[in-house]
Amino acid sequence: MNFSFQNQVALITGAASGIGLATARAFAEAGAALALVDVNPDALRSAANELASVGRSNIPIICNVADENEVAAMVQQTMSTFGQLDIAFNNAGIHAPVAETADALGEDFDRVIAINLRGVWNCMKYELRHMRKRGSGVIVNCSSQSGLVGTAGLGAYTASKHGVIGLTKSAALEYAAKSIRINAVCPGSTDTPMVANALANEPETMKAVMKEIPLGRLGKSEEIASAVVWLCSPGAAFMTGQAIVPDGGYTAR
Repeated sequence: MNFSFQNQVALITGAASGIGLATARAFAEAGAALALVDVNPDALRSAANELASVGRSNIPIICNVADENEVAAMVQQTMSTFGQLDIAFNNAGIHAPVAETADALGEDFDRVIAINLRGVWNCMKYELRHMRKRGSGVIVNCSSQSGLVGTAGLGAYTASKHGVIGLTKSAALEYAAKSIRINAVCPGSTDTPMVANALANEPETMKAVMKEIPLGRLGKSEEIASAVVWLCSPGAAFMTGQAIVPDGGYTAR
């Protein structure tokens, strides 16, 4: 089933690589204008140029989602450029060094929570202010399979992703009557730069995780993007407050 997002504006954080970039491409192919948000200026410029070269309207915005003031400015820039905000995919996130809880560093915990959880809260806060005025909108927050199950050695990451699901459900209840739908996507281990880095730095831990994937492989960024696009489409019009899990069967055990 193909969906058109003509005359709609989609804002995507973490848009310069991995799942974010794949989702930006998918929305662009479906006709949406894009606000591409990332903290990496070189990668962001490359993504924006790629989409512009095939005629897709977009603006690149450098933003650290952990900084509420930067997020407020990012959403305002989107509104100033396009005059509307229909869709938001709050995808920006980081991993954390694998460590037992007793050995983990407080600064690592704080950084992961600041970006993965507070960052989603920051983005929703300002996205919803505009969607509420308009009386419509769709938000998808990026959680993880680790938002549903525990992962030894990844306490901070797991806590942040559980928190994203909690924020998603609470906000979905707040805004359902205002015709704003809010859901979460919970990717399993996916072939992205972040996972590649984790594989390189913590190969034994990541090999153990991969061994438990029933489909026997990493997911593809495009497969996660298709789930996000569906959640934002009319085909998912009765979906809100849900966490869908494209994880190769990992959490079905």
